[in-house]
Amino acid sequence: MGDNVGLYEKLRMYSESGAVPMHVPGHKRNVGLLGAHLPYGIDITELPGFDNLHDMRGVLRSVAERAAALYGSERAFPLVNGSTGGLLAAVRALTSRGDCVVMARNCHMSVYSAVEMNGLRPVVMAPRTDARFGISCCVDPGEVDEAISKAPGCALVIITSPTYEGVVSDVRAISGITRSRGVPLLVDCAHGAHLGFSDFFPKSAIREGADVVVTSLHKTLPALTQCALALASGPLSRPGDIARELAVFQTSSPSYVLLASIDECLALLDTRRDELFGALEGNLRHFDARVAGLRSLRIVCRGGGLDSRSGFYGYDPGKIVVCTRGVGASGAALAEALRSGHGIETEMSASDYVVAVATVCDSRERFDALADALISIDRSPGVLRCGKTPSHPPSPPAPPPTGGLVPLAEAEGATALEHVWAYPPGTPIIVSGEVISAAALREISRLAAEGASLRTSSGSPAGFVAARRANQAPATRL
Repeated sequence: MGDNVGLYEKLRMYSESGAVPMHVPGHKRNVGLLGAHLPYGIDITELPGFDNLHDMRGVLRSVAERAAALYGSERAFPLVNGSTGGLLAAVRALTSRGDCVVMARNCHMSVYSAVEMNGLRPVVMAPRTDARFGISCCVDPGEVDEAISKAPGCALVIITSPTYEGVVSDVRAISGITRSRGVPLLVDCAHGAHLGFSDFFPKSAIREGADVVVTSLHKTLPALTQCALALASGPLSRPGDIARELAVFQTSSPSYVLLASIDECLALLDTRRDELFGALEGNLRHFDARVAGLRSLRIVCRGGGLDSRSGFYGYDPGKIVVCTRGVGASGAALAEALRSGHGIETEMSASDYVVAVATVCDSRERFDALADALISIDRSPGVLRCGKTPSHPPSPPAPPPTGGLVPLAEAEGATALEHVWAYPPGTPIIVSGEVISAAALREISRLAAEGASLRTSSGSPAGFVAARRANQAPATRL
C-alpha cells in the first residue's frame, strides 16, 4: 500500500486485509456485529503506514501537500475539529498573552473565545450594516489601517471573509496594509472553501495575500462535517507555531474517517473542478433567471449584482440570501414556509432574511425547486403569516440574590460579563466587557420571539444575562 494510493482506498484495503485489531477503537471494525451503516471498517487509530496528524511524514503529509497546491498556500494543515479548532490554534500561534489585536465585530464566537482565553486586548472594527438587507457589509481597508494605529503593538488582524451571508472583503488591499506594518492577517474563511476554483466566484483569501486562512471544507464542498483546513503563507504566518497549537486544540486521536473525507474532497477538486464548478455556475445563472421577476421577496446581489451603495467589495454567488422586508414577515416565517410548504430546509434564518447555500453537489432540479417555492410565496405572501408560530422562550426564574444575573429588560447600560449569540450564525450580539445597548436588547428580543436558538457563554437562564450594573461593585467575571 504505497503513499500514491488515496487514504480512503488505503483504509479500505487495510480493512479487508484480515489484520487482527488488538487496539482502539473499541468497535474493532466488527461490521458483522455492528452492521455497515456506519464506517466502522475504515475507522482506525494511528497504525504503522497510516501516518500521524501531529507529525505528518507519509500519507497525511501527501494530503496536506495536495491541499497546499490546490489552494496556493505554502503550508496546509488538515483539521478534524472544524474551523473552530483552527481559529483557536491560529490566534494562539500568532499572538502572545496580553497582546493587542484588531478584529472585526462580526467575527465568529470561536475568535472571541480565543481572545478571551489568551488574555488579548481587542480593538474592534464594526462593519456597517446594509440598510436594504440588514446584513453586515465588508471590512473597509481604511478602517483596518486606522484601527491598527489605535492598537499600540498590534500583533494580529482578524476578519471574516466571506461572511455567513456571502459578503467578501478586499483581502488584497487589507493584506497590503497589514504586511506593510509587519502584522499578520488571519482570515476566517469558514464559509469560503469553494472560492478561487472558478472565475465565477471571488478569489480565495490565501491567494489574495492573507497570512493565515482557516476554511471549512464541509460547509461548501463535498466533505463530512468537521473537515477543514488551515492554510499558511509568507514570513508572518508562523506555520511551526500553528502546528504546535493544533496539537493543543485538536484531538490526539483524530478520525481517519474525517481525514479520508478531506482527501477525497481534495482529489475531487484536483480532477474535476472545472466540470463541477462549470455546472454550478450554470445552475446559479439558471436560478437567477428564474427568480428575476420576484416582486416582494428580494435576493441579495441577484437581478442587479453589486453596486456602489451595497458596501460589499465582493459577493459569493453560492449564498442565496432572501430578504423578507418587502412582505413584512420574518426570516423565520419564510424558513418555515419553505420547510412545511415545499420541503426545503434552508441554512439559517435571521430577523428578516434566510440563507440558502448552493454547492457543486446540488442538481438543477434542486435550484428549480427553490425557485418555484420562492415564486409561489412571492405571489401569495400571506402564507408567511399563516405558518407555525415561533416558540417563545420559557418564563425565566426569579433572579438569584447574587451571581450577577440581570433581567434582559433591565440590562441596558450594564456591562456584560458573558457573550450572547444566536446559532447559526454564531456572531455575538453582546460581547463580554462591553456596555449593553438598547439595540442589542431589541435584537435579542426579536430573535427570541422568532424562536431563534440563543446562547450565552455561561449558560444564563432564558431572559437573563450575566452583567454588572453601573452602580454595582465589580463582580467576578463568569
